[in-house]
Amino acid sequence: MAENFTIDAQPRTVIGKKVSRLRREGLVPAVIYGAHVDPVHLQIPYRPLQVMLMKAGGTHLIEIGVDGQSHTVLARQVQRDILRGDILHVDFLAVDMNQKISTQVPIHIVGESPAVETRVGNLTHALSSVTVEALPRDLIFEIQVDISVLKEVGDSIHVRDLNFSDKVTILNNDDELIVHVTALPQVVEEVETLQETGAAEPELVRREREDEDEE
Repeated sequence: MAENFTIDAQPRTVIGKKVSRLRREGLVPAVIYGAHVDPVHLQIPYRPLQVMLMKAGGTHLIEIGVDGQSHTVLARQVQRDILRGDILHVDFLAVDMNQKISTQVPIHIVGESPAVETRVGNLTHALSSVTVEALPRDLIFEIQVDISVLKEVGDSIHVRDLNFSDKVTILNNDDELIVHVTALPQVVEEVETLQETGAAEPELVRREREDEDEE
């Protein structure tokens, strides 16, 4: 079950280009929206919002208190400055605790692959997150994938191999690849062999001498 986070906000009357003034005052413009609610325009102190978003991500429920009311939301979109990465605006989705919602959940790799540890192959990541559907109270904040089962080249883990609560439904295709072990590039092996035997250097010297003879 996802952990809840709380933060206080103030109603916002400044909209449009004038919100730059709020940012100079250390406030971030935000909005709460949803299918069955009127938009609520907010302004939130920058630092508390920054800390909360780092912990809550897009999968933890957030309780926003404003004007004596509490809104249960998910952080849906965070707009940031392209260069500095500063938070410019946040869209929060109001949730109905009795209605299922879908959201992106990150995949977290755990363990070590024997095939990679013994340098038999490389680990290739094909999927970094999956889309899940659940009631808000049953949302999960990450899915752990144990790669210790990947022992040989060709071993792989697909969406169908994931294990989680039956209260959560993954909307991705079962055949989608998450991680797999690929063979080391053949060209790398050939170069390493030449370096070990010293075969490359005499060939280079021979060609240089031929060039000198031609001069």
